[in-house]
Amino acid sequence: MGAAVPAPDWPRASTASQAMDSALLDAARAEVGRQHLALHGMLVLRHGFIVEEDYWPPYGPGTPHELYSCTKSFVSALTGIAIQRGYLGDVSDKVLPYFADRPFAHPDPRKAGITLANLLTMSSGLAWAEGDPTYRQMYETRDWVSYVLGQPMQAEPGSSFLYSSGTTHVLSALLQRRTGDTYAFAREALFGPIGITDPAWDRDPQGIPIGGWGLKLSPRDMARLGYLYLHNGEWNGTQVVAAVWVRSSTRKQISASPVLGYGYQWWIDDSVPMYAALGRFGQGIFVVPSRDLVVVFTAHLEGSEPEFDLLRRFILPACQQAPRQSFGTGEPTPARS
Repeated sequence: MGAAVPAPDWPRASTASQAMDSALLDAARAEVGRQHLALHGMLVLRHGFIVEEDYWPPYGPGTPHELYSCTKSFVSALTGIAIQRGYLGDVSDKVLPYFADRPFAHPDPRKAGITLANLLTMSSGLAWAEGDPTYRQMYETRDWVSYVLGQPMQAEPGSSFLYSSGTTHVLSALLQRRTGDTYAFAREALFGPIGITDPAWDRDPQGIPIGGWGLKLSPRDMARLGYLYLHNGEWNGTQVVAAVWVRSSTRKQISASPVLGYGYQWWIDDSVPMYAALGRFGQGIFVVPSRDLVVVFTAHLEGSEPEFDLLRRFILPACQQAPRQSFGTGEPTPARS
């Protein structure tokens, strides 16, 4: 039996019916106030039911929110679908032949070795200084792909992790070249099947949806990607993303920090274990398969550390062992306000 989510919105249930400790979830919300954390929204889904949903004005459940780098995980899903449908080869494909009609600055034999896997795992070897100065330089050019692939090489492809929103934009450009339009492909192949309707997605000067950021979604729609991956790419009986792609994307492919690994545009925390899409200022989609749990945060924080803290201290301990419920086995009771 595949994962089922009724359209157009999520079912709600009491914390008790889904074996969640309401006192710990209350404590999580109180901790947000105690620390004066600039959270905009916190959404907790267990067994597919909303058991906790909090918003801080002026934000609400339907408010589109800047995803920042959470966009990257959507691009990863689209890359997997494109490979599955034959628009792209596989992750071992070299990148430069997809752009054989154009030269790039700083030619280097090592550039010929950059693969799709290297783009997906932030290990292209291209020089990159993630941050506003680099973004400004890229915005000043008309050809963002040339800007990224024209950077000098500083390492062998695949040898080390270097976070780069630029290389994710190259993935979006590949999708644009092979499918005709990344956004139209996303609507047909990913957004539509999981119930996301007409999301906004910023484009570069050449009309390519920005790979490293740019999507705007509500927290409930962010949760749809998490829930899709929680169920190995299946939605209402349809395999939207290949299960093997989900597994490869959400296991550690490369070390990204002393505590986190990186898959295909997903952060991996093997200590829980869980995986997450993380965006600037504390946007996050956290998936914990062992607890059948998806947690979404929107915020304006300096980083995601406060959210990891809320998860570890309150939300994860709130999950109690109980037989999993599925849709169609009775009417869920209303969630706590």
